[in-house]
Amino acid sequence: MAKNKANKNEIDDTIGITSPKSDLPEWYSEVILKSGMAEYAPISGCMVIRPYGYEIWERIREHFDSLIKKSGHRNMYFPLFIPDRFLKKETEHFSGFKPEVAYIDKKETDEKGKTEKYALRPTSETIIYHSYAKWIRSWRDLPLLFNQWCNIVRWETKATKLFLRTREFLWQEGHTVHESDEEASKEVMLIVGYYKKVMENLLAIPVLVGKKTENEKFAGALYTTTLESLMPDGKALQMGTSHNLGQNFAIAFGIKFRDRDETEKYAWQTSWGISTRLIGALVMTHGDDKGLVLPPRIAPIQAVIVPIIFEKNKKEVLREAMRIKRVIDKFRVEVDDRDDYSAGWKFNEWELKGVPLRIEIGPRDIRNKEVVLVRRDNGKKIHVKMRNLKSITEKTLNEIQNNLFRKAKSFLESNTKVASNFNEFKKLLADKKMIKANWCGESSCEDEIKDKTTATIRLIPFEKENLKGKCVHCGKKAKYVVYFAKAY
Repeated sequence: MAKNKANKNEIDDTIGITSPKSDLPEWYSEVILKSGMAEYAPISGCMVIRPYGYEIWERIREHFDSLIKKSGHRNMYFPLFIPDRFLKKETEHFSGFKPEVAYIDKKETDEKGKTEKYALRPTSETIIYHSYAKWIRSWRDLPLLFNQWCNIVRWETKATKLFLRTREFLWQEGHTVHESDEEASKEVMLIVGYYKKVMENLLAIPVLVGKKTENEKFAGALYTTTLESLMPDGKALQMGTSHNLGQNFAIAFGIKFRDRDETEKYAWQTSWGISTRLIGALVMTHGDDKGLVLPPRIAPIQAVIVPIIFEKNKKEVLREAMRIKRVIDKFRVEVDDRDDYSAGWKFNEWELKGVPLRIEIGPRDIRNKEVVLVRRDNGKKIHVKMRNLKSITEKTLNEIQNNLFRKAKSFLESNTKVASNFNEFKKLLADKKMIKANWCGESSCEDEIKDKTTATIRLIPFEKENLKGKCVHCGKKAKYVVYFAKAY
């Protein structure tokens, strides 16, 4: 098995997936490696993102980047190195990240002989806000709507899971500054809406949205909003977060502005981010025993044309395959014209890679002026006349996208159960369910549940419900309906 090898990348990529999806850890590693998405780096805890995986990240980036730019956000870039004294300025923030902060050995000495220690950014609030304090003078400078795409380093000690848990990963982090709490709160929810579009419309992954508890919020934030999904093993995956930072960092870093009434005030801030973790969610949510299943909107290749070649018809079939590619060139299409592999071998490889649509063309199809479309999501074959190919291809890709979302949503709904007491809670957790239950609102009770079960409150939903009954754990009067799960 891949994870037990001395070199985790030493996996036989000449055969298909050997682990069933029911063995999720083994299946997941095998799919990532064999599909060519990523591999383990020769550096502990790190990964190499190969082009097939990176193209998916590029599409996420392009989609989200277009959304935020339409609403006036702009991109910037800050250094990877963060002075230790910056990290320590906001106490709650520093204590929350301290276990994961990686420092470099080299230290700088200033003109006064003081040494400066540098961290590799675990997140960029502190170094960015040092500059914001210089850039902002008046209400006329607000709102400040900036974002950066970068890498992050967090010195994880747990087992490496490609895309899900690595010491270095890619993300975007938005950092905005506002005149009021109301404006900051609107920004938080605007980004939550954008994230939901990326996750549901692009990745076809349904999410639950709401607020984190005080225990689970971002270190230093006033409050944190979150988008959570449910994976096939019953664990929740935090897909993205958007934080109202209040004035905590503004006070720590001196981010002030002269208001319209000529008084000086501290600004209100937000930060928000999504990462390459989304690719891990994509793999787990849609994949099957054959490998990846990619939604068409995110797939690097939306359709692959596989010529069925016999020596005497080879030129004719290849010529027709290239013509078909030109007919449907509005889509991301490849022609697999390799000589050294059989059509059946190619079918299996493209299924492993999760390409949404396979187009088969052979001598008989040419005579009949048709092709065969094969859907990756359900394996159905469709005979399509050449004259209808463009419209049917578009229709079929849309159907695949919608079908994958429906399946994922059905899974989320059928695996989310209500627990009315703690015995039910523990049984549902053992059955790998997301649990909806009443909670008293006390952090001590939340901690006890976590200690007893390892489950955490994933979110307090935005939609308020008519609250009846007692806390699922302590029996006190309930204040919230929340969602519990074990998590990655």
